[in-house]
Amino acid sequence: MHSDPRAHIASPGLYTDLYQLTMAQGYVLAGVSETNASFSLSFRENPFGGGYALACGLEQALDYLDALRFSTDDIDYLATLTGNDERPLFRREFLGHLESFRFEADVDAVPEGTVVFANEPIVRVTGPVVSCQLVETALLNIINFQTLVATKAARVYEAAKGDPVIEFGLRRAQGPDGGLSAARAAYVGGCAGTSNVLAGRAYGIPVTGTHAHSWVMLFDSEREAFDAYAAAMPNNCTLLVDTYDTLGGVARAAEVGARLRDEGHALIGVRIDSGDLAWLSREARKILDDAGLADARIVASNELDEHLIASLKDQGAAIDVWGVGTKLTTAYDQPALGGVYKLTAVRAPDGEWESRVKVSEQIGKVTTPGVLGVKRFYDEDGRPAGDMVYDTVRPPDGDVVMVDPADATRRKRFAEDQRAEELLVPVVRRGDRVYEGPSLEDIAARGREQLASFDPSVRRFLNPHAYPVGLERSAHAVRTKLLVRARAEQGPAKEETS
Repeated sequence: MHSDPRAHIASPGLYTDLYQLTMAQGYVLAGVSETNASFSLSFRENPFGGGYALACGLEQALDYLDALRFSTDDIDYLATLTGNDERPLFRREFLGHLESFRFEADVDAVPEGTVVFANEPIVRVTGPVVSCQLVETALLNIINFQTLVATKAARVYEAAKGDPVIEFGLRRAQGPDGGLSAARAAYVGGCAGTSNVLAGRAYGIPVTGTHAHSWVMLFDSEREAFDAYAAAMPNNCTLLVDTYDTLGGVARAAEVGARLRDEGHALIGVRIDSGDLAWLSREARKILDDAGLADARIVASNELDEHLIASLKDQGAAIDVWGVGTKLTTAYDQPALGGVYKLTAVRAPDGEWESRVKVSEQIGKVTTPGVLGVKRFYDEDGRPAGDMVYDTVRPPDGDVVMVDPADATRRKRFAEDQRAEELLVPVVRRGDRVYEGPSLEDIAARGREQLASFDPSVRRFLNPHAYPVGLERSAHAVRTKLLVRARAEQGPAKEETS
């Protein structure tokens, strides 16, 4: 695996929101820090109005958990924080606890490149409540963003129908780490390369690039600029042709391409960054072909996304490579995945697991109680048939029934002998990493294989088919019981144990 150079996260212990630390102090002072808890990370709606998401970011999350410590400088900083009475916010007892803190929980997660859906766990953290609580913010930050961008990239890849897609978005990314994380996630989602050189070094992603309009504008003529670039980069010559007149630029690029060919090199292609990309690309293809440059590729950029690429494909655009920047790297039209990290069960030392539920006026924000797992069932043709969320403490036996949590009358039965796969796999046990992640190339390949296994109706951009995701029948019954009790008592719900 390539190393992650994001050294600006120099204090992983402080890579969190303040309230995680104030709650952790509360747990310690209340004497409940040894209570075990189970938290589930999920998201409430599939992004971009689509039918799925592509899980991403686990490798960086595991790196964070490995590094999680509180340095002397971290402790000294926390000691300077004060409350509204100007007295120290954190007590020495708690700061001493942080000095020796080590992450000691278990983590189970969906492998990167797995197709996932709303309202199912993609990460489960189980163990001492302080360990579980302190990692909430960082896990959400890492998983939310990379899953969002990987999903956007998968949609762009789908629209391109096998053409190479290059991630071009560093200059408009959300800061340095945003650009680096986005390049990695875009590669997982299907991109063939990136313009981001740091991402190339960090993750082994192929790097690619042309030149800017400024190169052409610096010279007295476009032809002079093209000649100079070809002389400087004869083995990497893709010419940007729309600085002044696009088709005139293509004609001049073709002349340069003929000269390169005579010198034993080849014009890689031309890039069009403005105008009517469908018409211009077709005309550019004619010019290049007439010049004997059938192998020269046409690269298109200019605020592309999956919808515009699909439209250009429908118009018969002669585009070979798609450079997608802003709308991919920033996950344009959905700024956040909306992932959440919720407490679902607690266990006192030497006690039994007790389910917990969060009640809300919005049914979509009501949580699922239990130590949650998720199984994916497959039909006789090997296609995914439904994902069932269940309580691992009370696993079902025999045939199982999955209930739609939004409509309890909608149910789906799976046979006892029906092929099923547990999506969450062990990645950390008692704070120690037990999972050796695959290479980035293998993660990207997994993503492509996973997406291909789902019916195209699930992958379509508009009004996608709703893939079945529901609760195992007994888990649904527990959730209903806790909700009824909580609403009746207008207080926290706690499941009775037998």
